[in-house]
Amino acid sequence: MPKVFVHGNPETAAVWDPLLAELERAGAARSELICLSPYGFGAPLPTGFGATVGEYRDWLIGELEKVGEPVDLVGHDWGGGHVVNVAIARPDLLRSWASDVVGAFDRDYVWHELAQRWQTPGVGEADVAERFGAALETRVVALVERGVNRPVAEQIAAAQDETMGRAVLALYRSAAQPMMSELGRDLERASQRPGLAILATEDHMVGTERQRRRAAQRAGARVETLDGLGHWWMTQDPARGARALTEFWARC
Repeated sequence: MPKVFVHGNPETAAVWDPLLAELERAGAARSELICLSPYGFGAPLPTGFGATVGEYRDWLIGELEKVGEPVDLVGHDWGGGHVVNVAIARPDLLRSWASDVVGAFDRDYVWHELAQRWQTPGVGEADVAERFGAALETRVVALVERGVNRPVAEQIAAAQDETMGRAVLALYRSAAQPMMSELGRDLERASQRPGLAILATEDHMVGTERQRRRAAQRAGARVETLDGLGHWWMTQDPARGARALTEFWARC
């Protein structure tokens, strides 16, 4: 059964490396672990691709159609948003889904402060120019300070560039409220396949605990609480993340 992983911002597929190693140690075949890199985030940004939330959903649908069989789909950060959008729009492509940002689809979700900067014309351009134009070591340190382990941070930082910055601005601006609330109107459709809402208690960018649990209930998803872990739970404690996923998959 293919296990497909989709990362978010400002990342590359390297964010999954520690988790995939743990899954392999638990018996998963490397050939069934597939990482997909959204355009602009570790993959080239094609001409004409607008990097909107709807376009990324359609991109992921197209990639899953190529797999040719239902998959266990796992998403982190914006990758988790794309996963939920696919679970709503094309549950037939999935055996199961897991996301750590289900709370962003709650009717009361408010974008975090950094996202609001990126959504503001002028302010967003200045922020990404400074952020992704900084020296490599500065970018590495910024990721480490936010919770990414250093070996992964070094790989991600090397890929942060002007192209990623353009994708960041387009994506966040396309998802400014009330867009996320509107996307969440059909959240119950995601319940057609088994879902897992990953709730890292120290992740404060993806909604309140109440919003996350309420959205998970609407999506028919089981909640897995990762006490003490933050936004990058998969690099902070990959063994715990791997156990949560393997136990969930065993129940599907």
